[in-house]
Amino acid sequence: MSDLISLETERLLLRPTSEEDAPFLFYLMNSPKWLKYIGNREITSFEKARNYILLRIRPQQQLPGFGSFTVIRKSDQKKMGTCGLYRREGLPAPDIGFALLPRFEHKGYAFEAAQKLLETGFEAYHLEQVFAITMPGNSASQKLLKKLGLKPNGMFLLPGDETASCLFQLAHSAWASTRHPKLQLNSPEL
Repeated sequence: MSDLISLETERLLLRPTSEEDAPFLFYLMNSPKWLKYIGNREITSFEKARNYILLRIRPQQQLPGFGSFTVIRKSDQKKMGTCGLYRREGLPAPDIGFALLPRFEHKGYAFEAAQKLLETGFEAYHLEQVFAITMPGNSASQKLLKKLGLKPNGMFLLPGDETASCLFQLAHSAWASTRHPKLQLNSPEL
């Protein structure tokens, strides 16, 4: 996000992805699930990972409400994955994305990181909505998106892709109503 702040949760530090993360990003982007569900980005060396950070990640971090974060476990400073709000051609609002190394999956880390990003996007950057895209076969990602409150919204073909992705969407108003269920516009307390 444009001011490159780090975010924290109970167990995690979300630090803006930087050049020092190139070796980690190399391993993450070549993990089996990344290759299967996100795609091969031809990151075949640490240097290519560094260039990816400089050419693809850094420019997005300069846009208000967008950015990629390296997800770090506080207890031992292990880098576990990435999470971010990304600009995608064809989408009118940020796309939330997340990926963890396999050994850190199924422990609630992706949910915790993504939940913090949604909170920051909606509260600090006043986003009106957030989208997510995922491959039709990626049931774990779809389940997590639903748990975060995103709703399926049909299929979406990203420019340049040959296969349509599942599109999910979460409006600020829907997110706010789950955070503060007693505060309704018609509420006599207002």
